[in-house]
Amino acid sequence: MSEKLIEANGKGFLVLLLPISFLIIFLVTTWKVLLALTVLLTGINIFQWYQWQQWCNQVNPTFHQMIRESQGKITPIDLAMKGNFSGTTAKRYLDTKASEFGASILNSPEGGEVYYFITSSILGDILDSSEPDKELAARPVAKTAGTLLVSPPPNPELEEPDNESLPPATHEEVKIPLEKQLVFGSLIQSELAKRLNVYSSTVYKRRNDPDFSEWSRSRDPDGIAWSFSRKNKEFFPLEEESSS
Repeated sequence: MSEKLIEANGKGFLVLLLPISFLIIFLVTTWKVLLALTVLLTGINIFQWYQWQQWCNQVNPTFHQMIRESQGKITPIDLAMKGNFSGTTAKRYLDTKASEFGASILNSPEGGEVYYFITSSILGDILDSSEPDKELAARPVAKTAGTLLVSPPPNPELEEPDNESLPPATHEEVKIPLEKQLVFGSLIQSELAKRLNVYSSTVYKRRNDPDFSEWSRSRDPDGIAWSFSRKNKEFFPLEEESSS
């Protein structure tokens, strides 16, 4: 019984040893060819990676321009049409940039993906629109039964009153001439809101309206119409633009 078991184990080992021997012989005789193929494939991959990096460097200016113009929102088809290349290439490029800058990728209702890149100007707009005015920061104080009560300031973005004008000031404000306000030739959102006596969020909501100039003229104390510059994210008087 034991001799038959040893004989069976020996046959099984020979069956296993035979393909291993063929594999060793194949590697010994063809190792140069396999090494050459490995080096060739590695070289091709490195060359393709280099070509991709060079192509990305050429597309980067177009990508940066579109991000500034579209407020950080871009789709593969937009980039493909602008750069005149395939949608697959545009999606691969945007996936690379999204991974590099940590962009958000959302599905649009019409289908497809939309890439959102947060730039410093967009972040500034968000912070500027959420920043309360100095007049709103003042808290009215009431004294009741020896207890000092401080009412919280209103939040213009959580609950904005029907009347978009600010409440009357409890103290006399010093009116600053327009020439001193326009030190740099323009006003930021919070400065224009104070001049028009409205909430900063109101200016933010109306700045892209077609009738923004007429609306601002009707509220400006000097009857000046204002326009919003998407490029500079600032507000310029129309009289100033027409005279320059």
